[in-house]
Amino acid sequence: MENQTQIFGIRAIIEAIKSGETIDKVFLQKGLHGELFNELESLLNKNAINKSYVPVEKLNRLTKGNHQGAVAQIAPIAFYNIEDLVLNVVESGKTPLFLLLDQINDVRNFGAIIRTAECTGVNGIIIQKKGAAPVNGDTIKTSAGAIFKVPICKVDHIKDAVFYMQASGITVIAATEKTNKTLYQVTFKNPCALIMGSEERGINPSILKVVDEKAKLPLLGEIESLNVSVACGAFLYEALRQRLEV
Repeated sequence: MENQTQIFGIRAIIEAIKSGETIDKVFLQKGLHGELFNELESLLNKNAINKSYVPVEKLNRLTKGNHQGAVAQIAPIAFYNIEDLVLNVVESGKTPLFLLLDQINDVRNFGAIIRTAECTGVNGIIIQKKGAAPVNGDTIKTSAGAIFKVPICKVDHIKDAVFYMQASGITVIAATEKTNKTLYQVTFKNPCALIMGSEERGINPSILKVVDEKAKLPLLGEIESLNVSVACGAFLYEALRQRLEV
């Protein structure tokens, strides 16, 4: 698998998208207009590609070339199809353990979560196309290379992934403080998918309404929450502990 590369220039990015290149994120210059720029924006929206509007100075730091107001990051991995991944895991005879990340946008947290997921036997990670942390050099470094070992899927909406998991016989468990039940009172021994939410907003309320179980970490200190990658590690290792029980 090659390291992340960049494409710069509006026309070049348009052609890359049309040719099916795996674009992870596009940085667009604030305040830029024009017919070609509008065409690029339309393509990004149509294909649900993550984009961010930034000052020209940011683009100048990203590349030394003539970026024309647009720089795209090509993902260093190929993303899996969620239907194929779930089917393959179920048919393999393994007890599925999936991880759904609801708009966790910090690349270091994302990388740390991937690393823990690989160590605890997670079969795949599902992220949303919009609002998720990009798969870039920082993600690779923080994951210690685990990103190349754990299948990652991108979906239009996390709720769609929840419904697909449930239809496949997989229990969906949300890590949230909005419950009286702790993670030690929930079973992870059966096929399950764990949802972690962003540190700023947690799990989207509309998603919490459709999950099968909710569980929280007991916190004895005055601080009301843990870093999301630390909390995810606690949940995944509880799942592993239960699955290792004879």
